[in-house]
Amino acid sequence: MVVYAADHPRSTVGLERYGLTDLHNTQVHWNLTPPEVYEHALENGEGRLTRHGALRVLTGQYTGRSPKDKFFVEEPSSRDDIWWGEINQPVSQEVFDHMHARVVDHLSDRQHLYVLDAFAGADPKHRMPIRVVTEAAYHALFAWNMFVRATPDELAIHNPEFTILAAPSLNAIPEEDGTKTGTFIGVDLGQKLIIIVGSLYSGEVKKGIFSVMNYLLPQKGVLPMHCSANIGPDGDTAIFFGLSGTGKTTLSADASRTLIGDDEHGWSDDGVFNIEGGCYAKTINLSPEGEPEIYATTQMFGSILENVPLNEQTREPDFSSTQYTQNTRVSYPIFYIPNASETGIGGHPRNVIFLTADAFGVLPPISKLTPTQAMYHFISGYTAKVAGTERGVTDPVATFSACFGAPFMPLHPTVYAEMLADKIEEHDANVWLINTGWNGQGERMKLAWTRRMVNAALNGELDDVDFVEEDYFGLYIPTTIAGVPDEVLDPRNSWDDKDAYDKKARYLASLFHENFEQFKDRASEDILKAGPKV
Repeated sequence: MVVYAADHPRSTVGLERYGLTDLHNTQVHWNLTPPEVYEHALENGEGRLTRHGALRVLTGQYTGRSPKDKFFVEEPSSRDDIWWGEINQPVSQEVFDHMHARVVDHLSDRQHLYVLDAFAGADPKHRMPIRVVTEAAYHALFAWNMFVRATPDELAIHNPEFTILAAPSLNAIPEEDGTKTGTFIGVDLGQKLIIIVGSLYSGEVKKGIFSVMNYLLPQKGVLPMHCSANIGPDGDTAIFFGLSGTGKTTLSADASRTLIGDDEHGWSDDGVFNIEGGCYAKTINLSPEGEPEIYATTQMFGSILENVPLNEQTREPDFSSTQYTQNTRVSYPIFYIPNASETGIGGHPRNVIFLTADAFGVLPPISKLTPTQAMYHFISGYTAKVAGTERGVTDPVATFSACFGAPFMPLHPTVYAEMLADKIEEHDANVWLINTGWNGQGERMKLAWTRRMVNAALNGELDDVDFVEEDYFGLYIPTTIAGVPDEVLDPRNSWDDKDAYDKKARYLASLFHENFEQFKDRASEDILKAGPKV
């Protein structure tokens, strides 16, 4: 934990670098401590204290990211590298510069500005100095929680490589500004600048920097990953990829293993390192019984609860309520977790785990992937939502997100997949596909069984077990795992109507093929052959 000096050390690199030169009537607060930020946030009316001392904030109109309002500047240094499309939308230099000028005018007129200098990347070899400049005090606390904290000596010589200018109370005017809506998140890789307009949701700050790291790290031979990571008692590192709802945070938060991080990592020639210095966990239906370590952070001073309803009398958070959103969150520094790594660094992974929650009842609960299958399923990034989660939805809904994090990947998915394949081959890592979803009876896989399967994979228990090849996806299923009924391992066993299973398996295979059409022009023949066999 870093304790800042009383005089708030700060870099000689000032805000004039970004055009913020006329700040005579603005108080600029540099690198405030969490208690100081609390005072400002409460005085500004940005949040309220919970019963146990966390800061509760409401983010207003946006309680999640706005991917349709995020753009990359189409500029010479990155134009030929970006994977342009619906995810990485282009914007002209003129529109970005115009919005930058509007942000500067807006921030220059604020009574208070908050500046936080930090790093992205726990490994000193690969960390990037960053700066967050915002009109919202709570963003400064969020940045303090989420990024790697700098020492006073480091702050004194800090030279930000990338900067975020956040103006959440400023709204764009589409017909005048050339934006799509009143919200604009612009990334200029040439000017090394991110601007956030019209959204208070702090996830834009976190994922803006992650997107930049996903562009820069591959140039250094480092694979950026949207995953969690932990270390076993014997020093074995494991990484967990998975989309929301697949169990990434739950399964990686094992009290018997040391947590490296829960969301963003890099894999370098030296091993795995956390890109962040904190955690940003979902809190919907959070309980002390289900996830005691994460629940405990919600009771701590310095944590931020986003969009969590409070009891007006007791100020007790209600984690079961979706009054504001289902995407309720808690932000906290990683050292709030008792078994967190002090360095945020681990060795090369022995095991790579892809998590999916298949609602079709087709994929096996655990299977071992070949290197080319790993590339195929990594590029696919599959999970599915169960029927009934939305009104009118009567069948499972398939979701594909390339590299298990498409919204944050500026490069073509095959770039990351090929890097992952090289790392897996070089370090002889096992790759497992773990399905935490549903069976043919509509029952979700028991968490205890999933934990047993994961532990068996990580502990090497499956090294000498026989595997059988599944018919539709070519996946290799272990025939037995201690502590798990053998009949559970083959999903076909859970279907009373075997013909219905075959039909559903063929249907899911067709969805995989249909989704992969967009990658065929860049994927090798071996990768294409690693997909479903029907």
